[in-house]
Amino acid sequence: MSTHIATAPTDLKLDPPPRLALIVSRFNPVVTGGLRDGALGWLKAHGIENVDIYEAPGAFEMPLMAKRLIRLGRYEGVICLGCVIKGDTAHFEYISLGATMGLMETMLGAETPVAFGILTTYTEEQALVRSRNDAANKGREASAACVETVAFMRATRLPDPGHISC
Repeated sequence: MSTHIATAPTDLKLDPPPRLALIVSRFNPVVTGGLRDGALGWLKAHGIENVDIYEAPGAFEMPLMAKRLIRLGRYEGVICLGCVIKGDTAHFEYISLGATMGLMETMLGAETPVAFGILTTYTEEQALVRSRNDAANKGREASAACVETVAFMRATRLPDPGHISC
């Protein structure tokens, strides 16, 4: 028989609120600004206002920046927001894959939530739709994913290895 184990409060209000970092790409600023505003709005609505915002040149640099911010030990999670729009060359595939794999590797290696809020769209219109000020804003979704993962990490804390007796 299966057992459901809730990993996040239903209202996603954590006590104490987590300290988070938000990395926002400067590339495609209209889109990434909308993602940033959506993320900050969602966080504020859930009682999280202790957020430091860092600008990244683009999506490709985010894994390194996220890794460094995690190593500082100040943040329980990092939210990465960017936008890569397909053009006429393979550049889109390389940047998208590099950012995706880099952020996943960073998250798994550090065991710290890193939310993937990088849009990878075929058109600018698709990106604009996903960054509008509405419930479908992907910055909001990335914030929710990060906070829920922080809640899971808090609920499943491992014992301090120095206090385990064999």
